Amino acid sequence: MKIGVGFPQGEIGYDPVAAKDFAQAAEDLGYDYLMTYELIIDTQSDQPPAGWYEPLTLLSYLAGLTRRMELATGVVVLPSRQTVLLAKQAAEVDVLSGGRLRLGISVGWNQTEYKAMGADFHDRGRRVEEQMAVMRELWTKPFVTFKGQYHTLETIGIYPPPIQRPIPIWMGGYADAVLRRIAHIGDGWLAHGLTPKTAPDQLDKLNYYLQEANRKPEEVGLNVVGVDITKPQDWGKLIQDWGDLGATHLDVTTREAGMKSPQEHIDAIRRFKEEARN
Repeated sequence: MKIGVGFPQGEIGYDPVAAKDFAQAAEDLGYDYLMTYELIIDTQSDQPPAGWYEPLTLLSYLAGLTRRMELATGVVVLPSRQTVLLAKQAAEVDVLSGGRLRLGISVGWNQTEYKAMGADFHDRGRRVEEQMAVMRELWTKPFVTFKGQYHTLETIGIYPPPIQRPIPIWMGGYADAVLRRIAHIGDGWLAHGLTPKTAPDQLDKLNYYLQEANRKPEEVGLNVVGVDITKPQDWGKLIQDWGDLGATHLDVTTREAGMKSPQEHIDAIRRFKEEARN
């Protein structure tokens, strides 16, 4: 199982040196991948704005500061974005990182964000499937002609092309429609908020849809997202339990633990590595 770490969005501050230090520390500690999260807009409230980095922009910066770690998004709300532009941006990150991008997507839930982005919230499920098809065409073919419900492309290409042809697309969400979509056209599932005790029912559904799609379970990865390492736990057992359930990836988070500095986040991911090894 690959072990990753979540970038502490909204808590690490706006200093690019702090972002660099965290990513390089994670790589030096042996983490297999860095997971970034998305929040495009903030809305006015009693709390100060969270101030999250846009994930692909952040990863393009970190691509030049790391050498080995996979760089993953978890998740980009794909139907709120323009498809060809996102395909181009993802391809650029893949090139700049030497083929280390994993694109995590979802259909999202925030209608205010969709409105701000000028996108239709209500057809997002149908649109995301066509978007995935368009991006994979653009990533694997020199020039693409495509006529669909939402896209019309006339002999266009994106250059430079990505190193990965295509870039893997993993999907987040729990609705039956999402699990079926993952089983039929996804490369993996980003599963957030589950435990080894609560996961089997969802995994049974996913396996049912995989049979429906005539795919084997090993063809679709399982990424356990955002395991909170700020609370005591037998980490070795937890990793083993998830491995027994077929998880291929597990990433840990230090967010929302009241940490006051980037160094506290780095110290926490170092402690986890030491404890999980014992």
